[in-house]
Amino acid sequence: MSLYLALEIVAIVVPLLFSYDRKLQFFLKLKSVMLSLLFVGSFYVVGDILFTKYGIWGFNPKYHSGILIFDLPLEEWMFFIVIPYASIFLHDTLIYLFPSQKLSDRYTKAASLVLVLFLTICVLLNLDKAYTSLYLSVAILAIVLCYLFSPTILSRFYLTFLIILIPFFLVNSVLTGSFIAEPVVWYNNAENLGIRILTVPVEDISYAFSLILFNLIGISKLDSIMQPKPLK
Repeated sequence: MSLYLALEIVAIVVPLLFSYDRKLQFFLKLKSVMLSLLFVGSFYVVGDILFTKYGIWGFNPKYHSGILIFDLPLEEWMFFIVIPYASIFLHDTLIYLFPSQKLSDRYTKAASLVLVLFLTICVLLNLDKAYTSLYLSVAILAIVLCYLFSPTILSRFYLTFLIILIPFFLVNSVLTGSFIAEPVVWYNNAENLGIRILTVPVEDISYAFSLILFNLIGISKLDSIMQPKPLK
């Protein structure tokens, strides 16, 4: 078993085991979760393929299965299911455990404005860096769309994301070379800010933020259509 696959199994095992908990009832939204993961993930996969093709990042063959689809390891395709699934499960669990914890409309608006302004400045100052400019722009788009159409998601996600970052850094730090001889995923520092937290490029935070947020928006819209009914 490859190291990349082992990390994904570790990340997904607890969410899968507790997805059928009758109190949380996460299983009621599994259809909308999977549809959203497939739809949102398809856009990120395209970006991944292009970034790999042009050497913006790449994958160490020592740490993946060697099964390649459009030059992406099988584990990288799985990433867009496993990591968002685990993150969304944690987001929902935190909401279940702390239902009253959310930002007010005023603070949600303020946080959104500050983030959009900050990310916009970063993009404008780094248009020559593909990873920085593209995925910070994607995060801006995610915030704007969510604030316009599903602001209640942001009021909770700004808080839950701070917790989601903990397992995210545990997994991503290994993927980017912490605690092992070589990184599983390498990055071309000419295409990013060169700022790392442990070995994780700071842009990965924006990448994860937008990936999870777009899925939360998608799940919310699909749930409103499918209208799952809680079990008694």
